[in-house]
Amino acid sequence: MKMQKVGVIGAGNMGSGIAQRIAQEDIQVVMVDMEDEFVERGMENIRKTLGEGVERRIFTAERMEKILSNITGTTDRKAVADADLVIEVIFEDMAVKKQLFSELDDICSQKTVLASNTSSFSITELADAVRRKDRFVGLHFFYHPAKNRLLEVIPGEWTGDGTVAMAEEFARTIGKTGINVKDAPGFAVNRFFVPWLNEAARLHGEEISIPTIDETAKRVFDIGMGPFELMNVTGIPIAYHSTVSLGNALGDFYGPSDRLARQFESGEEWDLSGEIDDHQVATVEERLLGTVFTVACQLVQEGVASIEDTDRGAKIGLRWSSGPFEMMNAVGIERAHGIVTDFVGWYDDLEMPRNLETQLSLGRPWDISYVDLAVDGRIAHVTFNRPEALNSINETVMKQLDERFFEAEITDGVEVIVLEGAGKAFVAGADIAYFIEKIDEDRIDDIVEFTSFGHKVLKRIDSSEKLVIAKLDGLAMGGGTEITLAADTIVATERGSLALPETGIGIYPGLGGTQRMTRYIGKELAKYLVLTGRPLDAVTAKDIGLVEYVFPSSEVDERIEELVRSGPVMTKESREEVTLPENMSAIKDLFSNANLQMLLKGDPGLDETGSKLAQTISRKAPIAVKIANTLIDEGADIDLDDGLQLELDHLNEIFRTKDAYEGLSSVLERRRPSFSGE
Repeated sequence: MKMQKVGVIGAGNMGSGIAQRIAQEDIQVVMVDMEDEFVERGMENIRKTLGEGVERRIFTAERMEKILSNITGTTDRKAVADADLVIEVIFEDMAVKKQLFSELDDICSQKTVLASNTSSFSITELADAVRRKDRFVGLHFFYHPAKNRLLEVIPGEWTGDGTVAMAEEFARTIGKTGINVKDAPGFAVNRFFVPWLNEAARLHGEEISIPTIDETAKRVFDIGMGPFELMNVTGIPIAYHSTVSLGNALGDFYGPSDRLARQFESGEEWDLSGEIDDHQVATVEERLLGTVFTVACQLVQEGVASIEDTDRGAKIGLRWSSGPFEMMNAVGIERAHGIVTDFVGWYDDLEMPRNLETQLSLGRPWDISYVDLAVDGRIAHVTFNRPEALNSINETVMKQLDERFFEAEITDGVEVIVLEGAGKAFVAGADIAYFIEKIDEDRIDDIVEFTSFGHKVLKRIDSSEKLVIAKLDGLAMGGGTEITLAADTIVATERGSLALPETGIGIYPGLGGTQRMTRYIGKELAKYLVLTGRPLDAVTAKDIGLVEYVFPSSEVDERIEELVRSGPVMTKESREEVTLPENMSAIKDLFSNANLQMLLKGDPGLDETGSKLAQTISRKAPIAVKIANTLIDEGADIDLDDGLQLELDHLNEIFRTKDAYEGLSSVLERRRPSFSGE
């Protein structure tokens, strides 16, 4: 059921940002504060942030006005009485929060779920203030809530399963990656992030310069700001009060260091000037890593969050390039164990985490899942769960896809396998950094081997005796689109889109895109999609016969269950031939054998549509366009397996071109490529 109305209590920076994020999904929001001036200030914050979005061409001016029209500002708390969800976003005072929730409990209808955005208080304790304890949950947003995609979903002791499910769906609806976190001090992210800030202050108290600490932190954690610069931006009082809260709950190590306390009492920002002392860099690295490794292991050991959600919290919420467990794998478990052994020796109230001891005895890296399997009766859900990277695929992800799909196939009672992606993407293609690394190392054969394995995995999907549904509730690009093509049917939502952009980055679709696409929609439209790289929205994809169903995002899971229950489900093999819309029929004609050379040469005799398409193709890598065109032509007349082998046969050639390296590099460097045709 689609959420219709959300109340946000508090119009400060966090409250207004949360209201904006929700309104951007065309949900009605009532933003409440105690005085009109606070409400107006919150609305002005929203106007400013949206205005910046218009300047950056993220929104149109019309879209901005529509978003603003979804928000009502008021001082009347009764205006949220009929809301589906009310989120408290006021200052961190337990007594004040409890009083607010007691009032909301009386004001709001029985259907309303109450939530707190607290970063430090117990959800279970806050729920003591209300009668609807089963409909009370923690929703911890991260700054800036209109932009940061992380949302910690925190059930209290009495929170009902239905409330948790609603909170998870709410996170997806507003474009957040929700991670499930136990109601524990600091939850997941602040549990290791706040001690990281605190340890930086301790190091400074030991006469290590702030530039030494900040620069080391930026290098080791691959971040834009070090801990001291970050505290100056977000506010030293926030860091201080967070350490006080954690220290009271967890012990002296978590409490404020003397240096942090003195800085808080001074009311001044940290002085970021000074010199870097190279002799102290190793000490800083070991202590900061020691903090994160120790606390992350402890919180996972206590069941506060999973390894995967802990890492996602770091990567999405804090924008670290790697999570704590990925970092431990990168340095090696033996070294990680040594770092933690030394670190816990500094503090009387810290112990070596048992799970890290176990991992050392096993002598292998942490097992981190990027593809999940969940079985619900007749339906198995195989989910790409790497949202911080838009679920991009690499060797590990493809291997896990193979394992999870095989497990789903052999599970008793499973009749249908649904492939889906967590977050706002299905799969946004392959991991570009992987390709660059292999080219730099002159290991193109590794790319061929990886792609060949990918073909085997997609063939398993394509030939499965189970019904395979690709749920397209977001972006699918490159390899993501090719995975959907291996399914029996594609069920999309209004947020779904498909694209094969490879020729624009110097390569061609190598996981079956030139072959399966041709068999499903014909040579001409396959060439249109491959040679131009243009995306297709879900409705257009359905119009041309590439997608079988389009449902509202809020209903897609229910509609899939209904399809499976009532049957039969339309598949690529069983659907009737579509009648193309007029515009797509014209495009098909332009990509016919008779007209294609005019497009490729940019013939002046082309009509307006043809001229625009020719211009688009002219910006692609010439070698990639030529090979892709040949693959589609030759593959159309042979068996699918032979056509797929054709794709593999040209990989060594394409990845050794200068254009491939230029195109792939341009993605990482966020610039337009300049192709030479070499």
